Amino acid sequence: MKGKPFEKVLVANRGEIAVRVMRACRELGIRTVAVYSDADRDAVHTRYADEAHHIGPAPPAESYLQLERIVSLAADVGAQAIHPGYGFLSERPEFPEACAAAGIAFIGPPASAMRALGSKLEARALAAAHGVPVTPGSDALEDPEEAVAAARRIGFPVIVKPSGGGGGIGMRVVEREEDLRPAIESCRSAARSAFGDPTVYVERYVRTPRHIEIQVIADQHGNVVHLGERECSIQRRHQKIMEETPSPAVTPELRSRMGEAAVQAARAAGYVNAGTVEFIFSEGDFYFLEVNARLQVEHPITEAVTGVDLVKEQIRVAAGLPLSFTQEEVTWRGHAIEMRINAEDPARQFAPNPRRISRWVAPSGPGVRVDSGFGPGSEVPPNYDSLVAKLIVHGADRAEAIARASRALREFVLVGPATTIPYHRAILESPDFRAGNLTTRFIDDHPELLEAARRFLGEVSPMDYGADTRRVAAAAAAVAALAAGRR
Repeated sequence: MKGKPFEKVLVANRGEIAVRVMRACRELGIRTVAVYSDADRDAVHTRYADEAHHIGPAPPAESYLQLERIVSLAADVGAQAIHPGYGFLSERPEFPEACAAAGIAFIGPPASAMRALGSKLEARALAAAHGVPVTPGSDALEDPEEAVAAARRIGFPVIVKPSGGGGGIGMRVVEREEDLRPAIESCRSAARSAFGDPTVYVERYVRTPRHIEIQVIADQHGNVVHLGERECSIQRRHQKIMEETPSPAVTPELRSRMGEAAVQAARAAGYVNAGTVEFIFSEGDFYFLEVNARLQVEHPITEAVTGVDLVKEQIRVAAGLPLSFTQEEVTWRGHAIEMRINAEDPARQFAPNPRRISRWVAPSGPGVRVDSGFGPGSEVPPNYDSLVAKLIVHGADRAEAIARASRALREFVLVGPATTIPYHRAILESPDFRAGNLTTRFIDDHPELLEAARRFLGEVSPMDYGADTRRVAAAAAAVAALAAGRR
């Protein structure tokens, strides 16, 4: 990449994604501006940036969601562009519009594409109109009798979904006709509360689906390229916790077909910059699900197997430069896995466990990458997502990637909050996981993983020189006794 696309970029986010974007900027010689709330005054991303500015109290609504305040700050400090990261304001079409009004580049898709894809119903219709497969479904539902007729036509089971929002909020699976009306009312209520939009619809429920997504990136010159798939089937309550690429279920021929469908969907929406087209995959068939109009949490595994720095490409595209590669130049090498290390307690139904990190040693060695906005002494605040770190491994093949992931998890020293590290170790040992037998019900269908995770609680990382092994063993025994008493 020749020259600097921008002189200064404001990163409108926090934690690991803020640091990730700033690293790309630093390699490009671009100065960075951090924003922070009261809870993040001493956070890593505020120290990493060239300058940092306070934007409000800890609640997101009073800080990281203050769109006008952030855009005004960018203008005041002379930033030519804003990177939104993911979450917070990243998929609000008002954000790129406000940036354009202020003469600031938005490192993400245009507002028009966000609006075209923000409604699942409209996105489905757009995809279907351009030849992208979609599951049989209904239009927006208002009348209960209309909903019953639609469900009969589609065939039970069906899933009731809100048209707006994401994260599985409000979704209800309905096996019988008599349960449809209350499910619709429940979904409509949840959607109104969470997204301000009570619109719902139904579509056929696929019983044993895999969640497979395709990474795309498009420039302002009409070039749209896909970078292959990510397997995202391992989820808790519709929230991904582990991803890998390539998918054990995807052949080169299927990758080509899914990639072409994703490119078609992106072109149909007039998409520019990085985005992800999500599909449901079952028994050899795939169906359009939705588009995430932003950089995804799991983008590093795509970077690992393709060698493409997606954040740098985002910055290039936002500056009006063409993509630095063509579809024919994209190749995939090896296998990569990402594990989301959350401050959650698996022994207590994954309850958030925000606490101060007293000891921290990130794993390293061949093929290991850790993206995080935390370190020793960091406070994990209760105000935001519980993600503490992303552990990414890359191997020559899936077997080596699994072995490398197990090794890296064993090395990880993260003392203070309870985390999902032992649960990830249990997943990696699962025979079904190792065989690639995955569906979005993997966690629900493998309750034994919790018991397997408890076996790792008493282990001390060989990298933890500050551990009192007797106290660790006693704490592990207490947790095991508590869990046994609850069974």
